[in-house]
Amino acid sequence: MNAIAFSFFSDLLLVAALGFLGSFGHCAGMCSPIALAFSLNQQGVSQSRIAALTFHLWLNVGRLLSYAIIGGCIGAIAQVLVVGGQLAGLDSSVRRGIAIATGIILILFGLSQLNFKLGFKFLKFNLLGLIKPLKKWRIHDLMVNLMVKFPQNPLCLGFTWGLMPCGFLYAAQIKAAEASSFGAGAAIMLAFGIGTLPVMVGVGVFSSQLSSDRRGQLSRLGGWLTVAIGVITVLRTGDTMVDYSGHGALILMSLALIARPIKKLWDFLYQYRRGLGVGAFALALIHTLHMIDHSWGWNPRAVLFMLPPHQAGIWSGVFALCLIAPAAMTSFEGAVQYLGAYWRPIHLLTLPAFIFTGIHIVLIGSHYLGKLTWGLDAIIRVLLLLMLIIIVLAVRSPWVWQLCHLSDLYNPVPRK
Repeated sequence: MNAIAFSFFSDLLLVAALGFLGSFGHCAGMCSPIALAFSLNQQGVSQSRIAALTFHLWLNVGRLLSYAIIGGCIGAIAQVLVVGGQLAGLDSSVRRGIAIATGIILILFGLSQLNFKLGFKFLKFNLLGLIKPLKKWRIHDLMVNLMVKFPQNPLCLGFTWGLMPCGFLYAAQIKAAEASSFGAGAAIMLAFGIGTLPVMVGVGVFSSQLSSDRRGQLSRLGGWLTVAIGVITVLRTGDTMVDYSGHGALILMSLALIARPIKKLWDFLYQYRRGLGVGAFALALIHTLHMIDHSWGWNPRAVLFMLPPHQAGIWSGVFALCLIAPAAMTSFEGAVQYLGAYWRPIHLLTLPAFIFTGIHIVLIGSHYLGKLTWGLDAIIRVLLLLMLIIIVLAVRSPWVWQLCHLSDLYNPVPRK
């Protein structure tokens, strides 16, 4: 088995595990009433357990069939979008962009499933509620009523069931889109459906024997698995993610640093400042792992063979990561109470971390001075980046606000 086949096979196993673990929480709660409704309508038709098992098997075969077709269509559409010339290459910017977007969405989806509360309330921005427009026309209720009223053909019932809007399916459908082919997309959705099969077939027999706490534990494990799939997807995107993650960390850090001073102008940003800071740290970690993996091949001694300015850029990045780590690890209310007066000095370390991040990007960035030859475009990017750093530091300074006669709009550090 070659590396590509092994990678795809591991993806199928992960998606199947996601379907299995997540089904204890979501499917058992949301879809079991539909399965039970089918069973109640079949009581007059067949009373034996074998007949009931056969009915539910065909029901779920139909559901899996619709999953596979939908996954194949999603994969085919994604394939059409990347066909032709450079876009068809395995290392094309479009494919990498799709993979990066897929990984990030899966990570957010998994965190929302975990009810992650470390400043990430925005993750509850209904990732599962993307189907709200469909609720306006009551499509979900209409399909359920039709299926329950006409239960004669379990295969057709299951196929219709698989077409119903469902937030839990999004994780697998997003992964199917990243596969970018009909066969791979169908296989991913089929693997996901097979993972949900044990719970959905045995829901009437086994669900009552599992406590709500145990189902919740399995559901949370499914959330962590979704996050893991997202991280793995992002880590496969090659050198592109090195640039994206580095710039992303800088942008999130910039927003976190200006959130408090501009609170009177933009309160929304202030509410999520800790989440932005932790997000910057997470992207910095991803950036570091990418650099070590794709640029150095897990050989730190490769730094010794770099040019002195590039080595300085690497060390600037190391300093930035070390300085922001304590702030990221204490970005929750319990740490504020425990550390007391020491909490703010720890978080002020993000200021030199921000400056070192800028130096790192300028000296080692492939679109800045990290190239062997510099062009006018690289110089312009360096100037724009320096301008961003100066603006962020200026926004944090109360003297700048006074100089601009805008002191009334400045939000100072809260006094305790």
